[in-house]
Amino acid sequence: MELILKQDVENLGFKDDIVTVKNGYGRNFLIPAGSAILATTSAKKVLAENLKQRAYKEAKVVGEAKEIAEALKALDVKITAKTGVGTKLFGSVNNINLAEALAKEGQNIDKKFISVIGGSVKRTGKYNSVIRLHREVSVDLEFEVVAQAD
Repeated sequence: MELILKQDVENLGFKDDIVTVKNGYGRNFLIPAGSAILATTSAKKVLAENLKQRAYKEAKVVGEAKEIAEALKALDVKITAKTGVGTKLFGSVNNINLAEALAKEGQNIDKKFISVIGGSVKRTGKYNSVIRLHREVSVDLEFEVVAQAD
């Protein structure tokens, strides 16, 4: 079943992509949730026209995303967390904590666009994450988890 995505869908595609999915997934999940529409001939023509009109606007958005990416690369992000014995944390550090740390630095990035490599962090040290700013622009950000001073 061919569908046109109306919004970004994790592990499937981005907005306005034409994707092929199994019939049940499209009919029972994507279409009722408003995430996709059927890719009929007329819908494909409308999509092509919209993409033409949006192409020049897209260049400006990509430029802004690249500027934010350069600003993020310059940041030195440190997240403080309570620790137990040795380097083990009480709880964990994940994309939510990283989004809060970036907000303190002046970069407001939604937590759903941040993925910490390896999932949640449970020990102090240096770790990597990937921040997706645009479908064409993503940045690798290194951050450090440090023990909270008593």
